Amino acid sequence: LLIPFPQQSGLYEYKIFGGLADVPPKLCADVYMDLDFRKKWDQYVKELYEETYDGEKVIYWEVKYPFPLSNRDYVYIRECREMDVDGRKIWVVLAKSVAVPQCPEKPGIIRVKNYKQSLVIESDGKAGCKVYMYYFDNPGGKIPSWLVNWAAKSGVPAFLKDIQKACLNYSKST
Repeated sequence: LLIPFPQQSGLYEYKIFGGLADVPPKLCADVYMDLDFRKKWDQYVKELYEETYDGEKVIYWEVKYPFPLSNRDYVYIRECREMDVDGRKIWVVLAKSVAVPQCPEKPGIIRVKNYKQSLVIESDGKAGCKVYMYYFDNPGGKIPSWLVNWAAKSGVPAFLKDIQKACLNYSKST
């Protein structure tokens, strides 16, 4: 279930609720956090790596956009914590954009300067997991309504299917 929440800016915040019936929560968290593996299964990754700047781990991610739009890139920090809440194991991933002088903007690529994401993964009580995500970014430039509609109706559900498939292939490739 994807629920867009329009902001005053005309941009959308997304709240996503879903389940992966055959994916244990720890596996889902491991796959989500594995940047090298993501390059293998996420067709929209152009470049993705983690560097340490001034003692802080920072992720650089360039996302392929459909022609004729310019690709977008993100510079962000993230953290994953495994928590115990009343006997329930919950994985929480928080991410937000940061400005890092060592990662300057590249010509022809639009830098997403306002990005934040919260992801919660927990057991569904059986063999799978429940996933809750809050996501916001300002992609900059002019994004046509067809692309916004595609992301909401097709892109996010396709991403959940892709990550589910990636989880099922993870143990074979690591």
